[in-house]
Amino acid sequence: MEELAKEAGIPVRTVRFYRERGLISPPRREGRIAWYDDHHLARLRTITGLLERGHTLTGIADLARTFESGRDVAEVLGLGEPTEETPVRLTPEQLADYFEGETTAENLATALELGYLATDGDEIVHISRRLLEVSSQLVREGVPLATVLAAGHRVREHADALAELFVGVLEGRGGDETESPQLRPLARAVVDAELSMALDRRLRRESADEPPRNPAP
Repeated sequence: MEELAKEAGIPVRTVRFYRERGLISPPRREGRIAWYDDHHLARLRTITGLLERGHTLTGIADLARTFESGRDVAEVLGLGEPTEETPVRLTPEQLADYFEGETTAENLATALELGYLATDGDEIVHISRRLLEVSSQLVREGVPLATVLAAGHRVREHADALAELFVGVLEGRGGDETESPQLRPLARAVVDAELSMALDRRLRRESADEPPRNPAP
C-alpha cells in the first residue's frame, strides 16, 4: 500500500480510505503480503482526476459501480460485424471532460443500456466518434445529457425501422441484401434529404404560428 500511494502521489491514509469505501478493489494476498497492481494505480489516478473535475466521492463510487456492471466492449461492438462507425477509447477523466457536470451514474447507466458506452478493463469505449462529438456539442449548447440520451432512444427506434425498410427494399433481387455496397449510401442519401425537408416544413410551421410583431412607431 505504501508503494501504491507513492506511485499515485497521495497519502497512505487516503488509499486506505478509498479501500474501505470500496473505490478500489481488494489487493491480491500472498500470506501476510498484500499486492496492488497497475489496475489499482489506474483507478487511483482516475479518482484523483474526477475529484479535480468537481465529482464527489459518492458520485465516483456510483460511477464505478455503474461501469463495473456495464456491458463489455465485445458485447456492444459485436466481433466481425460490418460498421462504418469508429469507436473511441476514453479514460473516465476524458469522458468527464466531454460532458462536464453531466456524467452522473444515471446518465452513464442509460448510455450503457443504449449501447453507446462499453467497458474494456479500465477504459471506456464509445461506440461512435460521430455520436460522441455530436452529443457533447449538444451538451455544450445547453441541452441536458439526459435529454440527449432520451432523444437518442427515440431516434434509435426510428432508425431501426428505417434500416428494416431499406433492407426490405432490396429483398428479392438475389444475393445478400445486407452486403450490397449501395445499401448504406443510398439509405443515407434518402434519409438526409427527407430529414432536411422535414426540418424545413417544421420551421415554416413554427414561423407561421408566430404572432405578428407590432410595427415600429
